[in-house]
Amino acid sequence: MKSMQLQSYKPVAERPLIERDGAVPEPAEDEVLVRISACGICHTDLHVVEGELYPVKLPVVPGHQIIGVVERVGRKVKSHVRGERVGVAWLNATDGTCGYCRSGKENLCERATFTGYSIDGGYAEYMVTGTSFLYTPPKNLSDESAAPLLCAGIIGYRSLNLSGIQSGERLGLFGFGASAHIVLQLARARGCEVYVFSRNAEHRELAESLGAGWVGALEQHPPKPLDGAISFAPVGSLVPLALQRIRKGGTLALAGIYMSPIPTFDYNLLYHERTIRSVANNTHEDGVSFLKEAERISIKTEIEVYPLSEANEALLRLKEGKIRGAGVLKIG
Repeated sequence: MKSMQLQSYKPVAERPLIERDGAVPEPAEDEVLVRISACGICHTDLHVVEGELYPVKLPVVPGHQIIGVVERVGRKVKSHVRGERVGVAWLNATDGTCGYCRSGKENLCERATFTGYSIDGGYAEYMVTGTSFLYTPPKNLSDESAAPLLCAGIIGYRSLNLSGIQSGERLGLFGFGASAHIVLQLARARGCEVYVFSRNAEHRELAESLGAGWVGALEQHPPKPLDGAISFAPVGSLVPLALQRIRKGGTLALAGIYMSPIPTFDYNLLYHERTIRSVANNTHEDGVSFLKEAERISIKTEIEVYPLSEANEALLRLKEGKIRGAGVLKIG
């Protein structure tokens, strides 16, 4: 089994992922073996590889936007069958018993495990996984096109909901990569006008082609105030900048798992009941509901496809902002 393995945390420019050829893993009695066909490339992968998240497991195979087929099932698995097309996302398992899990907030479970971080993920030809957080990908998308939905899509969906934006209102998107280009389509389908802020001219062009009502650079002011906003960039200095553009009572959702320090800012930017809230992981219901909505409104993903062996190069292009839409590794 070929995989791209991280053995020590390094900048992606140093090509930290090493190609390995090993045995196909065996699923436990309550697990399935997934033969992977595609895995999306995510900013969270960058944070894992470069050691910006708390270290959990080394060596580790990154990747958590996985599309594949069930190859083998453990003897206790009754919910899935060989040959079934499945998706695997960031949140891989929870304890199911803590207060967060019992109240439907399993995204906050303190004993959760995460794909490509605390267990081996999708930069490989095979993986083993439990079944509690397996998903059914949309039938109308290829494996490569569906892969970004498993994190960029699901987290974008949760961020959009937590922004509190309603039909007929104006949503601001700060940073325009894999997640934002999916959220733009979701928001427009819900009847929202979308304003996009990006430093990258090519990304602004993509936003326009997808129906953004206005596009501009990060420091620009839109023609009208925002009713809510989502920041996808892991850049803390964007927080006060975004607050300047949000009306009274609006919410700024922070979609990233990691962010550089937020600078101090005048309280007047937060006053008048503006809200800043982080977005942490996702619930199982987020994934199920989003994938149904994505299929219903025929979401299309803009993708750049790379072979598994070029995972280092693809991550570097992601860090440099050179990927248009979403990057995807084609496997097998």
